[in-house]
Amino acid sequence: MASMALDDIAEYHNDVVASLKLYFSFGRRPDEVAVELTDRLEETDLRSSFVVLARLEAAFRIDYEYRCQKRMKDDLSRAFRAIYKSRKTRVSLEEDIFEAWRKNSTGSSRLIGELRGAFKFRHWLAHGKYWRPKLGRKCDFPYVYLLAENVLSALPLCEPT
Repeated sequence: MASMALDDIAEYHNDVVASLKLYFSFGRRPDEVAVELTDRLEETDLRSSFVVLARLEAAFRIDYEYRCQKRMKDDLSRAFRAIYKSRKTRVSLEEDIFEAWRKNSTGSSRLIGELRGAFKFRHWLAHGKYWRPKLGRKCDFPYVYLLAENVLSALPLCEPT
C-alpha cells in the first residue's frame, strides 16, 4: 500500500517532538519557553492523531472498495455490495462502513464504538476546533495510535496487493 504505515507516522511524530524540545532548549530560560513549547507539543499531538485517523479511514475505504470489486462471499462483503448498489463511492464511513462492520463481523463492536468516538475527535480537528467536543475520553496521540494498531491487527481489512 502506498499510504504511510503506522510505524512511520509514530517515528515522524517522535522526531518532531524531539526536534521541538531541542529547538526550544537553546538560547532562552526554560520558564520563557515552557508555554510556547507546550503549545507546539499539543499541536503536534493533534496533527499526528489526525494523520493516524486519516490512515485508518483510508484503510476502511480501500477495504470497502476491494470487497465490492472482488465480490467476496462473506456477510460483510455482501453488506458492502448492497450499500454500493445505492450509494456507490459516496458511502459514509461511520453510518455505512462502520455500521456494516458492527453488524457483520464478530468481535468488532467494541472497536467500532471506539472508532466512532475517535472520529468525532477527527471531525473536531478537521473543522477547525471551533466547538468543545464531547468525546467521553481523552483522545491524544498515544490513544489514537494504540486504537489504530488494535483495529488494524484485529479486523481483517482487505487491501490490494
